[in-house]
Amino acid sequence: MGIEIEYKFLVKDDSWREAAYKAVPMAQGYINDQAAMDSGAQRASVRVRIAGEEAFLNLKSRDMGPTRQEFDYPIPLGDARALLALCVGGTIEKRRHYVNHAGHVWEIDEFLGDNAGLMVAEIELAAAGEDFDKPVWAGADVTDLPRYYNLALASHPYSRWSETERAAVDLV
Repeated sequence: MGIEIEYKFLVKDDSWREAAYKAVPMAQGYINDQAAMDSGAQRASVRVRIAGEEAFLNLKSRDMGPTRQEFDYPIPLGDARALLALCVGGTIEKRRHYVNHAGHVWEIDEFLGDNAGLMVAEIELAAAGEDFDKPVWAGADVTDLPRYYNLALASHPYSRWSETERAAVDLV
């Protein structure tokens, strides 16, 4: 069984760009939607992702917090394109940047399209409770805030956040 241990942080500034060593364009969508997840009708998200020239089908338990079950399967690129057309909500477009910092790889998602203006940094850990050094460009921890999860951004993108929701970005 796959287990993901991941923390999410807002990105405060662009100082990470100097250390980025790779960027991959991504498009992803969800077979299920946020409302089904919120109601408890579904216990896992089902995501289709195209990352560069690779494609994946991903299932992730709906647990909040840093630890959840995750299963990731490579699929043919043509199948992924067809599955994206079946997704509910919008398609998430982003550029994922990779940055090494203090022995860990950080993934910085620079959102595009309907989520442009939002940047979230993620770190995956090998074990719960593993120590890590938070870089100066990593801001507020948003791991436990559902609106920053891609599933939520697909159905309620950043461009449609109210002034209150946008202001809360700075207050987190």
